[in-house]
Amino acid sequence: MATAKAPTAAQHPVNAKLTADDKIELYRKMVRIRRFEQVSLQHYQAGRMGGFLHLYIGQESVAVGCVSLMGQNDHVITAYRDHAHALGVGMSMDECMAELFGKATGCSKGKGGSMHYFAPDKNYWGGHGIVAGQTPLGLGLAYGLKYRGLKGAAMCFLGDGAVNQGAFHESLNLAALWDLPVIYIIENNGYSMGTSQERSSAFDGCLAKRAEGYGMAWDQFIGEDIFEVRARVQNAIDRAHNESKPTILEIATYRWEGHSVADANKMKYRTKEEVELYQREHDPIQVLKRNLITEGVATEDQLKKIDRDAQAEAEASAEFAKASPYPEPESIFEDVYWEVDNKTEAGATGRHFFND
Repeated sequence: MATAKAPTAAQHPVNAKLTADDKIELYRKMVRIRRFEQVSLQHYQAGRMGGFLHLYIGQESVAVGCVSLMGQNDHVITAYRDHAHALGVGMSMDECMAELFGKATGCSKGKGGSMHYFAPDKNYWGGHGIVAGQTPLGLGLAYGLKYRGLKGAAMCFLGDGAVNQGAFHESLNLAALWDLPVIYIIENNGYSMGTSQERSSAFDGCLAKRAEGYGMAWDQFIGEDIFEVRARVQNAIDRAHNESKPTILEIATYRWEGHSVADANKMKYRTKEEVELYQREHDPIQVLKRNLITEGVATEDQLKKIDRDAQAEAEASAEFAKASPYPEPESIFEDVYWEVDNKTEAGATGRHFFND
């Protein structure tokens, strides 16, 4: 007797309901991120940007797959490799590129740079430069949801290098103790800055399994197929929404560039062959492109046009950034504490999420 085949990621309910236009939009978002990052790299190398630049090239399916699942009361917070998540939730290329140039038209008015994008109106809470510093903040977002009785989840992204920080483990303890709807998403690109996992973390092949020490659900999977990402992350979102329970997800991915653009040793701790293997066989954009063409959802020409449009948009955003003014020096005293500056109730009471 033949055994039934296990359903594929594409057959998961969250993917089965996608229309052809929905799938093409996922592709468009991934390509826009790729082109934005490549154009920003060109201008950084030309000396037009200061500070750091942490690129997301090669990981696009993770950010887009995750944030594409967000509902009204779902929130996202991430670390310093934050451009993709920002574009994924709907921030414009202009405001993101201008921030890299340190211009007043940037999303953080030119004061934050690459690591500090924010869009509270889109439930996007940054962009944080301190390793694992976002993990207790993600916990706080989840606490706020539960306190207010809202059915939502807080997706908190971190790199594999952050899993050994004390703040992360303190957050896990409270998440499990208080049953908070937080989803910790480890974007495991294999290297903590320039140090391989084998040399930096004590583990048996799975970082997410540390959740067991806190009685917490976990999952581990490869993130190059956006449909797989959506299917597995949706399970964690359902747990957060319906049970108010936390989850740790470990998503294997790969960054093509160094830890940051200033990473001069990126080809010393990784081999040229390793990088080329991932570029050739595990590019998430090419994986989705093949799927769309095989399914008859889109043609090669349609997808090429999306690529050209994304390139033009990225180049236009750089021109916008170059033409934008720098912040006035006196503006350094503004927005130190936004709530107080804008005389909100939260600024007067010290209570943001927890007002009745």
